[in-house]
Amino acid sequence: MKDVRAGMRSLSLVLSLLVLSACAETTFLIHSAKRIGGAVDAARPDYKIGKPYQIQGVWYYPAENFEYEETGIASWYGVQFHGRKTANGDLYDMNALTAAHRTLPMPSFVRVTNLENGRSLILKVNDRGPFARSRIIDVSRRSAQLLGFHDVGTARVRVQIMADQSRAIAARMKSRTQLASTGTPITISRLPKPAVATESLAPPPGARVAANQGAPVQSPAPPPPRRVASRAPLLPDSETNVVTVEPVKRTNIYIQAGAFSRFNNANKVRARLSPLGPVKISPVLIKGRDLFRVRVGPLATVAEADEMLKTVTRTGYPNARIIIE
Repeated sequence: MKDVRAGMRSLSLVLSLLVLSACAETTFLIHSAKRIGGAVDAARPDYKIGKPYQIQGVWYYPAENFEYEETGIASWYGVQFHGRKTANGDLYDMNALTAAHRTLPMPSFVRVTNLENGRSLILKVNDRGPFARSRIIDVSRRSAQLLGFHDVGTARVRVQIMADQSRAIAARMKSRTQLASTGTPITISRLPKPAVATESLAPPPGARVAANQGAPVQSPAPPPPRRVASRAPLLPDSETNVVTVEPVKRTNIYIQAGAFSRFNNANKVRARLSPLGPVKISPVLIKGRDLFRVRVGPLATVAEADEMLKTVTRTGYPNARIIIE
């Protein structure tokens, strides 16, 4: 009876070890699958414009605008977003030269110039943002370092789209997406072998016949011209990953409450905002239209501009924005 009990205990011990081994193997396979799944689930960036969207009561209208140019305040983002997917499916790399913009296509290329030190750099837009009302672009950490405002956090900048390069990458990625969606137009399992027939012909007049052969010897045809497939870079090497420096000019910060087609309307806004500080009306011609811009300022610092923007917005001008001029 003791031998039976001992045998049962031994059997139970063996079964327990097998179960534990199976659990350990299952856990190992689960973790392995996660690692494999993470590797397979790589970034697949798409060409994306997007639909109009609203953030904190403000509407944004993404569009292909190859004439885009704007001045304003830039900020940067880094560690907290590193490795996350961007708005077009790319992976954010804080050490890459990229940027987030609220309306430009993704990807597209822009030149960002720090108006405070003259440094200029070309960045790839692959994300949406910034959604702080007082900022026009968010750049990667590395971009902020190269542009010289990483430690300060913000800078007065001019942002200009690189039209040719942006059109080129748009055409390339649209073609790739269309090809992927349609697939190969013709699908066959095996090509048929053509029927081949031979016939001996008499040599043409004047042809020299090789010894022991009845075939004429003619000069070999010149080889066809060699075609080398090449793909021009989207940006010239001289412009890629290179910081250029422009002459620095003095700039001022304003809050633009709006631009109006009638002077009377602009004058009413000026009168309403005059208690906040200096307000001026400046005429401007935009796309053949005479407009009257109402601006508060100049303001001394970015912090002061941020506070004034909040005040102008609360006064009843939700589309007010910071302008550098």
